[in-house]
Amino acid sequence: MAKHKYFNRILAHLVLLLGAAAMILPFVWMVLTSFKSVTESTSMNPFIFFPKTWRAENYLEVWRQNNFLVLYWNTFAMMALRVLCAVMFSAMAAYAFARLRFPGRNFFFSLVLFQMMVPTQIFIIPQYLMVDALGMRNTIFALLFPGLVSAFGTFLLRQFFMGLPKELEEAAKIDGCNIGQTFARIMLPLVRSGLVALGIFTALFSFKDLMWPMIVNTSSDAATLSSALAKIQSAFAVDYPELMAASVLAIWPMLLIYILFQRQFIEGIATSGGKL
Repeated sequence: MAKHKYFNRILAHLVLLLGAAAMILPFVWMVLTSFKSVTESTSMNPFIFFPKTWRAENYLEVWRQNNFLVLYWNTFAMMALRVLCAVMFSAMAAYAFARLRFPGRNFFFSLVLFQMMVPTQIFIIPQYLMVDALGMRNTIFALLFPGLVSAFGTFLLRQFFMGLPKELEEAAKIDGCNIGQTFARIMLPLVRSGLVALGIFTALFSFKDLMWPMIVNTSSDAATLSSALAKIQSAFAVDYPELMAASVLAIWPMLLIYILFQRQFIEGIATSGGKL
């Protein structure tokens, strides 16, 4: 029996190691390719895994051709503003749908669910026309606009608020709190893990967003990291070492953020999964 458990444990660890290797290998390949020459990056016979000469010129050339300081600013400004708006507005809407009684509550919540069910690409043209009518193309506000409200965040936080006992609101009402005070001082701190989870999801979705920044911000001064990487590729030839070097420069801030806030990431995602 002990040998059987030991064998199962070894087998489980081997499967986990293979899965980890499958996920890490693309990142390792990206870093190694960023130091290769174009010939080495495209050579298949013989296949070259490690560069013969480590070339930092790829990073210098990519940094010279692209203003990464502006790209970092645009990307993280968009992420911060989307997280702030998603957490603030979604929390208020979720509390109203979960705890308040008002006419049409179920109908309006069904509209929120409908927005989650349809592809986000459906809203691109209306959103673009609205931003263009406001004269806000090629601005940070244009990047923020689709993230002003979050249907996913409203649904997620509603589940958290519905899990709180009703006695808390009754006690707050007895103590003289109005709806706003009950929400801000009593209920909102109790769904902190849900707010953290929503912030993490919103930040990741914003960082990976490609289609909207490429459509609404055509100026290089208003581009994000994802849209800048897409424009580095040419229709006829791709300098893979420079493209990989640009990718490394683009992802290292998110890796650093994850390393610094790893515990919050894991707790937020694990708690949100338990609530749902």
